[in-house]
Amino acid sequence: MTFLNRLNRKVADSVVGRHFRLEGSGARRERAGSLFTTEVRAGITTFVTMAYIISVNSLIVSDTGGTCVCTNATDPSCATDAEYAACLAVLKLDLITATAAIACISSLLMGLFANLPIGLAPGMGLNAYFTYTVVGFHGTNKISYQTALAAVFIEGVIFILLSLFGVRQWLARLIPQSIKIATGAGIGLYLAFIGLQSSAGIGLIGADSSTLVTLTGCVVDATGACVDGTKMRGPTTWMGIFGLMIIGVCLLFRVKGAVLVGILIISILSWFRTTTFTYFPYTDAGNASFDYFRKVVTFHPIQTTLGKMDFQLNSGEIWIALITFLYVDILDTTGTLYSMAKFGGYMYKNGDFDGSTAAFLCDATSIGGRTGLTSITVAFCFFISIFFSPIFASFPPWATGPALIIVGSMMAKSVRSVNWDYVGDAVPAFLTIVMMPLSYSISYGLLSGLLAYVVINGFVYLLELVSGGRISPEDKDLREPWIAESFTWQNVLPGWMQKLVCKMRGDIYVDPLDVIEEEERLEREAAAAAAAEHEAKIEIDLDHGMPKY
Repeated sequence: MTFLNRLNRKVADSVVGRHFRLEGSGARRERAGSLFTTEVRAGITTFVTMAYIISVNSLIVSDTGGTCVCTNATDPSCATDAEYAACLAVLKLDLITATAAIACISSLLMGLFANLPIGLAPGMGLNAYFTYTVVGFHGTNKISYQTALAAVFIEGVIFILLSLFGVRQWLARLIPQSIKIATGAGIGLYLAFIGLQSSAGIGLIGADSSTLVTLTGCVVDATGACVDGTKMRGPTTWMGIFGLMIIGVCLLFRVKGAVLVGILIISILSWFRTTTFTYFPYTDAGNASFDYFRKVVTFHPIQTTLGKMDFQLNSGEIWIALITFLYVDILDTTGTLYSMAKFGGYMYKNGDFDGSTAAFLCDATSIGGRTGLTSITVAFCFFISIFFSPIFASFPPWATGPALIIVGSMMAKSVRSVNWDYVGDAVPAFLTIVMMPLSYSISYGLLSGLLAYVVINGFVYLLELVSGGRISPEDKDLREPWIAESFTWQNVLPGWMQKLVCKMRGDIYVDPLDVIEEEERLEREAAAAAAAEHEAKIEIDLDHGMPKY
C-alpha cells in the first residue's frame, strides 16, 4: 500500500471522512469514488479554472468609480483625471481583496455545510450590469455606487429568505423555459460585447457617431473614438487578440485552467516596460503601479468600500435594478447548482439532491471532485490569493478581455436548446438575447422577452378561449409547456419545512431522498437480476446448439 493509499484510508476512517462521506468511511450515502487526495487535486484544478475572476471582477466593478468623487468640471467622467485615477487604483486593490475573500468564505461554507464540490465566486454578468447599467462608467448614471450596493445587500437578504423557505426553487420553475435558456445566452453576448471594448477589454470595438459602434483597434479618446483615425493598429488590441487565440487553442486541447493560462501569458508580456503595449509606462501612474507590482506578496486591507451603503432607495430605477438582481440570481445560480449536481451524479430522479437547502443558503449568503473537501480546497486557494494582490492588480484589460469573450461564447451555446420551431417561444427568446447587448442592460433584455411572451401567448390563449378552441395556431403542438414540472410541497419545500408540515398533520416524516434512494436500489437490483436471467437463458440455449435471444 502506497503512502497516498494509506493517507486516503486514514482520512476516510476519521471524523472528517465520515462528515464528507468519503468512500470507505462507512457513512450513510457515502460518495463512491471519493478519495481525500482526489478531492484535494480536484479543488486545486477548480481554483485554477476560477482564479481569473479575481482580476476580471475587480477590473469591471472598479469602472463604477466606487466611492471616488469626480470634481473635474471639464471631464464629467474623470477619464483623464490623475487624482481620480489614483483613487481608482486603491479601489481596484480593495475589490481584489474583497473578491478573493468572498470566494474563500462562500466556497468554505459550501464545502462544510452542503458537502458539495462546487466553488463559488462573484458571478459574471451581474457585475457588468451593476457597473455599466446601474451605476454607470465612473458613476455617470443617476444611481450612486453606495445606493446600488445597498440594493444588492437587500436583494441578498431576500435571496436568503427565499432559499430558506424553498420559494427560490418555486420561482425558478415559474419562468418560461425559452426565457430561462435565452437569459444565459443574452448575458453571454453582453459579456462578450464588454470584452471587445477598450474600458474593460481588448479595444476592438469603439464608438461611432453614425453607426453607434464600429471597428477600432486603436488608441481611443474619452469618447471611445480613435485618436489618429487609424484602425487595427493598436498594439494592446493585437495582444488581446493573441490572448483570445491562446485561450481558444488551450480549450480545444482541454488544458486545465485555459482561461488563466491566456491571462497570465498576455499579462507577463505586458509587464515588460520597454514594449509598446506595456501596462507600466514611464509615467507617474505607471511608476506607482510598477512599484506596487514589485512587492509581489503583501496584504491590502479594504480601505474605501467596506460597509459603504446608502439606503436612500427613493428611485424607481433602483427598484427595477433590485428586482433584476433577484431575478437573475434566482434563474442563474439555481440553474447552475442543479446542473452541477446533475453533472456530478448527486441528483435524484425527483430533481432534488443531497444538501440542496444548505447549498442554496450558502450560495445566497455569498452573492471535478465529489465532496465538500473540493470546495474547502478551493477556499484555501482563494485565501492564499488574498496575499498576492500586487499580481492580480497588474492584469491589464487586454489580458482579461479575452476571458470575457470566451465566457460569453460558452454561455451563448445554450441557444441551441431554444425552441425555435414555435414563434411563441422563439420570438421572446430572441428579443431577450438581442436586447441585452444592444440596450447594454440585462434588465431591459429580460423585460423585452417576458413582455413579448405574455403578449404573444396571451393573445393566442384569449383567441382560443373566445372561439371555443376553433381558432388556434396550426403548430401549437410544437409549443413548449409553460411549466414543465408539477408543483407539490414535497418537491419544493426544504427538508426542515417538510418535517414541520408532517408534524402539524400528525404524519410520520420520511425523507423523500431515502425513499428515492431505496427505489433506485431496487431498480438496480431488478436490472441486475434481469441481466443475470438473460445470461443464464443464453447459456441454456447454447447447450441446445444455437444461441437464441
